Amino acid sequence: MPNAPVHPHTFVERLTAGPLLGDGAMGTMLYACGVPFDHCFDALNLSAPDLPRGIHVDYLRAGAELIETNTFGANRFKLGAHGLQDQVREMNVAGVAAAREACAEVGVRAWVAGSMGPIGRPMVPLGAVTSEEVREAFHEQAAALAEGGADLLILETFSDLNELREAILGAREAAALPIAAEMTFTQEGKTLLGHTPEEIVAALEALGVQALGANCSVGSQGILQVMEAMALVSHTPLVAMPNAGFPAYVGGRYIYVSTPPYMAEHARRMLERGVSIVGGCCGTTPEHIAAMAPVVRDFRSRGRTRPAPAGVRTPAEAPVEGTPAGGTITLTPLAPAQAATTRTGEGLTLAERLGRHFVITVEIDPPRGVDDSKEMAGCRRLREAGVDAIDVGDNPLARLRMSPWAMCARVQQEVGLDTILHFTTRDRNLVRLQSDLLAVHALGVRSVLVLRGDPPQLGDYPNATAVLDVTPSGLARLIKNFNQGIDVAGNSIGQPTSFLVGVALNMGARALDKEMRVLERKISAGADFVCTMPIYEVETFDRFVARFGGVPIPILVGVMPLQSDRHAEFLHNELPGSSIPEWVRERMRRAGSDGREEGHRMALELVEVVGQRAAGVYLIPSFGRYRAMADLVRGIRNLHVEAGTK
Repeated sequence: MPNAPVHPHTFVERLTAGPLLGDGAMGTMLYACGVPFDHCFDALNLSAPDLPRGIHVDYLRAGAELIETNTFGANRFKLGAHGLQDQVREMNVAGVAAAREACAEVGVRAWVAGSMGPIGRPMVPLGAVTSEEVREAFHEQAAALAEGGADLLILETFSDLNELREAILGAREAAALPIAAEMTFTQEGKTLLGHTPEEIVAALEALGVQALGANCSVGSQGILQVMEAMALVSHTPLVAMPNAGFPAYVGGRYIYVSTPPYMAEHARRMLERGVSIVGGCCGTTPEHIAAMAPVVRDFRSRGRTRPAPAGVRTPAEAPVEGTPAGGTITLTPLAPAQAATTRTGEGLTLAERLGRHFVITVEIDPPRGVDDSKEMAGCRRLREAGVDAIDVGDNPLARLRMSPWAMCARVQQEVGLDTILHFTTRDRNLVRLQSDLLAVHALGVRSVLVLRGDPPQLGDYPNATAVLDVTPSGLARLIKNFNQGIDVAGNSIGQPTSFLVGVALNMGARALDKEMRVLERKISAGADFVCTMPIYEVETFDRFVARFGGVPIPILVGVMPLQSDRHAEFLHNELPGSSIPEWVRERMRRAGSDGREEGHRMALELVEVVGQRAAGVYLIPSFGRYRAMADLVRGIRNLHVEAGTK
């Protein structure tokens, strides 16, 4: 094993001298090399050490000054799932050796951080693992990393503060090494168990860690917001390791959409807030780290600056006057909230209105708990505004929420609105799919939007298993069989169901030919209507329809009003399948503090034009702003849009 290089300063002294550039994802790069996700990545330190060593080399050549060992899951619990729990010491020592050998190959003196991730099992009282067992596991792993010659320990991707506390205590008992501790945060800026960034700072500083921060779970913008909050209260160096946006499952593989320049720009913003270590987590590659390297060097050469308070924004230019490419649009202002609203086809079911009258649906996600009073109040407000149906999400972003069945039934019974149930294949095997459909029909829900569902890796429980027995087109065909009174095996279910089946479509997909082939299969399976992902200019709609040769079923065009330039950049750079034209993002930048009004104005402009071509619109609110969405619905009704051609 190579001898550890002697650093001229301690790790903490190094951080006071200026920011440090970390590396990016190890698992993503191993996956790109053909190693499947269900393989034990840590075992490669022994069976194929050239793989992790080569990835370390790539990151070092990209400019990384701190690299993390390939030992994220090398604890007795995670290794036990592969029958390798007796090899904790060997795998961790070998993981450090691979990193040291990479430094020697490149000829650089980098900091080698021993990576330690959670055990992947719940602690008591929810689970059976005791605090003592958790502490012992991290003690064992930390001792091995220290024996191998790690410079510091990075405890990362923890969602349970209690588990992280035991990990820190166990690691400190085993080794006199600096500790950096990182939690994961949801898009709402809290941990899975509801802790705020300020609470995490207080807890970790009380434990005396040498650095603290956030990694994984969300992309650059979400981590930036967490850093802004932490910077106001932290006296400890901060670490920021965001994902490269949210993952998308494309062609049998997971991909991440954030570009190197986008992550580099957010690294700059984090450094301006006082962050000491920047790098990346899932989806981040050597190309991303190479883009961050000059930003870190430039910032270090200029010396540290005082962190800006959370929420400080660069003054925006005055709103720009202009129109999107493709013609002039006449703006119809939003109607006042108290304006009376009427709609054609009122009193008809969604199936009766669709294709005959212009339809407006609005998506509302069920609550995270049992109290749905906010959502029900939002539905009542939307009904008064003139909406035709409520779309109810099925654990969007793979995050735990109330069952969408319950909310659909309550909206229909208590608010008097039709609903469109989002029904995913992600969580159900073939038996459960059919059983759930029968229950949904018994509850009175008739409209179903079939979806694959966001991957579990995106959500609250990344270790959960996706089922995916059936494709969305297969589910559409299954439901149509139900409408004929038979199940998937050809057995009678008695009385036929009367489902209306919707399918999803991404008109702006990068692989547009593939998207068209999938839509053809869905239509052949019997789909009754299409809901598109949000679009932001009418050219996207026209281009797709022209290439497809006309869509023979009604289309509800997805429209998501933008809230700010930050919102627009997040959607464009971090959310898979979302592409926002540059002219739209420029208008949002120029709008400055009036971004919300500008976003709704552009949504109205889009609906005024695309409404002449489509059967209706599928509105997607941001951040639960139902009052603003009701105003938009009134504005659309005041346009007097008639249902367009299919």
